[in-house]
Formats: sequence, structure tokens, C-alpha cells
Amino acid sequence: MNVPSSITAPVTGAVGRFFSGVGLLLRGIGLYVRSPGLMLLGIVPALLSGALFVGAFATLVYFVDDLAALVTPFADDWSTTARNLVRVIAGLAFLGLGGLLGVLTFTAVTLVIGDPFYEKISERVEERYGGTPGAVEVPFWGSLRRSVVDSLRLVAISVLVGIPLFAAGFIPVVGQTVVPVIGAAVGGWFLALELTGAPFYRRGMRLPDRRALLKADRPTALGFGVAVFVCFLIPLGAVLIMPAAVAGATLLARRSLGQSVAEPRRPGGLSDPFDQPAGAPPRPVGER
Repeated sequence: MNVPSSITAPVTGAVGRFFSGVGLLLRGIGLYVRSPGLMLLGIVPALLSGALFVGAFATLVYFVDDLAALVTPFADDWSTTARNLVRVIAGLAFLGLGGLLGVLTFTAVTLVIGDPFYEKISERVEERYGGTPGAVEVPFWGSLRRSVVDSLRLVAISVLVGIPLFAAGFIPVVGQTVVPVIGAAVGGWFLALELTGAPFYRRGMRLPDRRALLKADRPTALGFGVAVFVCFLIPLGAVLIMPAAVAGATLLARRSLGQSVAEPRRPGGLSDPFDQPAGAPPRPVGER
């Protein structure tokens, strides 16, 4: 599918667009908490993958001293203070790289595990804002296969980016200040790409398409992605925020495609799709 070479970005500064991206996540949270049934379904796959990744990160923390010593053999003959300092820096670099890769791979694995649930959440957002223009029929297994392949590509790219960030983490001061900020920006960008997969697949568009469209308004995509990234670093944040992030990502995809994300007025007295049980047809307002 052809993708426009450029999308007209909102006439605001980059900072304003960044915070409008943060606002998309907040709107996603607001939409999601209005549907308790979907909230419960959306948390289940995040809990499963969350338990796996908490265990993996705890293992990294347990062995981080050994790993730091392994990559700094040159410090064996240094004074105790100098050796401990360089190994603390190495340990922080390992934890930073582990956190970056953990957030990205958590998202990829959770999206695969919870594909039917997150697809339903994304569809309900689309229904609320006027449906899906240009929708195509996507078989479940074909969609799952493409989602896995694209997620693996994104994780592979993030590993390649993470290696120089890991190396930069050894630089005193810069490695503990500038590098984490760069890591959050890189992680946020990849999260935005991963989380918008469902609404773009629904329109027959693949990873190169969504990369081009999100790049056209990068500050907004970064604002959304960085907000998700920061939330995922909070204990249990990834589990609780993941479904809402899918809802916010659907708004981001619609915005990047030039489609409405304005709060709609329900025509004909119909209630909001998010106020109904999953799978229920729209009902007139006031009907119980």
C-alpha cells in the first residue's frame, strides 16, 4: 500500500506536539477504565508476560555483579575504590540495557499473547471515533504471523541500538544522565511502532507504512511512546497500563492517518461502545 510521503502535522511547536502525544495515552487510560470487562481481559495477558519478565529481570539483578566483573577484567589490578566504581557503572549499564530491552520485548510478547483481547480494545476505539476507513479482512493466523515477524524485527533493531547505549553507559556522568534520556526516547519510539500495529494491520498496512506515517509527526509519536515507556518502568505499571496503551495507540494511528480523534457525539441516541459489555451491539442511551 502506498503511504503519503508526508502528513501535515498540527500547527504547533514540537514541545506542544510531544505533550499532545502524552495526552493520547491519558485519553487511552480514560477510555479503558470505562469498560471493566475489557479491562479484566486486557490485564490477563499482561500478567502472564509480566511474571515472566519480572523473573528474568530479577535474575539479571542477582547476577549483575558477576556480569560487571566479567566485562571489566582490566580493573582486576586496580585499587579497590577504582575497581568498585567502574563495576558499579558497568552494573548500571547492564541494568539500563536490560530495562530497555525488557520493556520492548515485554510489549512484543504481550501483544502476541493477548492479540485477540487487544484487537478487541483497538476495534472498540475505532467504533467510538467513526469506524475504520479502508479496513481490509485480515485472517487471524496471518495477522498473528505478521505481528510476530514485525515485532522480532523491532526487537532486533532495538538490540542493535541498545548495544552502543550500553557502551555509552560506561562514560562517567554522561552514562548515568544523558544516556537514560536517549534510551527513553529510543524505547518510546519503538513502543509507538509496536503498539500501533493492530490499527495499521486493520487497514492492510505493514511496519514500513506505519514507520513512515509516525515519522511524519515524530514529536507526537515520541510523546506517546515515552509516556508509555516511563509508565512501564513503574512496578506493575506495564501490566496495568498495557491495555490502555493499546487504546491510546489506536488514537495515535488515527491521528497519523488524518482521521478524527475528536470526542464524538453519539448519533441517534446511541451509547458509547466503551460503556457496554464486550461484543454487545450499540444500545439507545437510557436503555438498560
